[in-house]
Amino acid sequence: MTAPVAAPPAAGSAQGTVRRLIVYTILFALVTIAAIGVAGLLERLFEPGDPVAGGGVTDLALSLAFALIGGPLAALLWWVVWRRLREDSERASLAWGLYLAAMYTVSLIAAASALLGAATGGVNGRWEPAAAATGVAWTMVWIWHRWMWHHPLKSPVRLATVPAVAGSVYGLVIGVGGAVNALGSLFDAAIRGASAQAIAGTPWWQGMLEGLIWAVAGGAIWWWHWYRDGAKRLTTGLAAVALIVVGVMGAGILMLGGLAFALDVGLRLAFDPSDPAAEILRPLGMALAAFLVGAVVWLHHRRIAAARSVGTRRASALGMSAVGLAAAASGIGVVLNATLAAAVSPLAASDTRALLLGGVSALVVGGPAWWLSWKPTRRVDPAEVATPARRVYLVAVFGVSAVVALIALLVVGFRLFEFGLDAASGASLVDRVRAPLGLLVATALVFGYHFTVWRRDRAVIAAEGLSVERRIGRVILVSAGETAAIEQAIRAATHAAVTVWKRAEPGVRPPGSETAGGGDAAAEAPANPDAAAVAGALEGVAGKRVLVLAGPGARIEVLPLVE
Repeated sequence: MTAPVAAPPAAGSAQGTVRRLIVYTILFALVTIAAIGVAGLLERLFEPGDPVAGGGVTDLALSLAFALIGGPLAALLWWVVWRRLREDSERASLAWGLYLAAMYTVSLIAAASALLGAATGGVNGRWEPAAAATGVAWTMVWIWHRWMWHHPLKSPVRLATVPAVAGSVYGLVIGVGGAVNALGSLFDAAIRGASAQAIAGTPWWQGMLEGLIWAVAGGAIWWWHWYRDGAKRLTTGLAAVALIVVGVMGAGILMLGGLAFALDVGLRLAFDPSDPAAEILRPLGMALAAFLVGAVVWLHHRRIAAARSVGTRRASALGMSAVGLAAAASGIGVVLNATLAAAVSPLAASDTRALLLGGVSALVVGGPAWWLSWKPTRRVDPAEVATPARRVYLVAVFGVSAVVALIALLVVGFRLFEFGLDAASGASLVDRVRAPLGLLVATALVFGYHFTVWRRDRAVIAAEGLSVERRIGRVILVSAGETAAIEQAIRAATHAAVTVWKRAEPGVRPPGSETAGGGDAAAEAPANPDAAAVAGALEGVAGKRVLVLAGPGARIEVLPLVE
């Protein structure tokens, strides 16, 4: 009698999930160990002199152990994993997508940072063998994982777009930082003269060249992932967050911050002649560079956000409103602080004037930015009042301002008690409380206004009978071909997160299979159903997760899932 054979664990079973988690965690650790070991060996080859005697025997033994033990173990485990990826359940697992996205991002950051560090060291006339070796080792890891990411049969199904988003964000951040440094050094040399930068024998162009290297490399990384890998066209939740937080809000902070610093320099030159002009002009070059670079990046990403869904456009405006509000509130607090300081200590007019001008600059820049983004005088449509983005924004703003105001109030109380218990310490009461009092007043104004708006929105929602609850938490869309229009229609109709599962195209067969009759079984895939029809099919459907089968042809099926 033949003994029964145990069935393999189901694709979604806890056993399979735990196995994948352990395997990919070990693989991540082994690849990292092997890369560190190879980098250590390459460093000895790149260093002048004897590669065995130099650097110490202990470090050499550690590098050999990491490279010659960790490397083969990583290769063996990867071979086992790579063979299993022929199974659809393995390729579609979350662990595989998470591992590839994490290792791709880590290797890209490590390789680019090390190679750029070696390049900037060369500008300074130094050879950096450790940075060069680290860059070469991690570049090989990055190329390897990029090949797996684009493999036609074994690339991840889930989290497949994360490497493109992560690469574009990293490239944008280092590219913008390099551009600001390069342009700031150039402006500084033009404004203050090359002699002001030539401190300790450093030529004025050296900082500009270092920044230019980072700017070019970061721009290339961003361009490759943004355009070639398609991060610009992605409409996933992560891509939307990166677009709003980094491209719009981050660039907006850089732009408004640079403008505020430049305005502060101009005001100090006009109204605060106590300091030398050369000292006042010191931050102007970097401020102008930050404003120009931030403005270019902000305009580019704002244009993209404006072409996306209504929710993305609203989130972009709310993000800039938050940036302007923070700057304006900070300006109000600093102005009040400086005003109280001038009233108490007239002799310290110079320091007080500089503080006051800084607060005025923040208020002048942040106030209009908030006004143009929030538009407090316009009549808000009731449908917009009920959107989750607006309500979350209002709750977040008056919630954070309430917390900050509470902390400031505690500090004011502490200073009052301190003064009452030790009045002979020398400092006046106003001088003790002016900084936290300015912060308290500013945050109290922010809290009061946004809490009033929130209460008014609630009244409008109740009067109009609007619903602010999302009927659907997440939509799982199963379709083939291009699905961007369907995704946007679903998000606009339900405000739900959308996860796309790609269905195999008709006629596509697994590798090694043969077509019956020797003919060509591949057929052109039928078009997907109309995006508006798919969104309309979700009308009245409620559930935490809803499965939508779109296609082939005009077929649409909506299935609420049981938790």
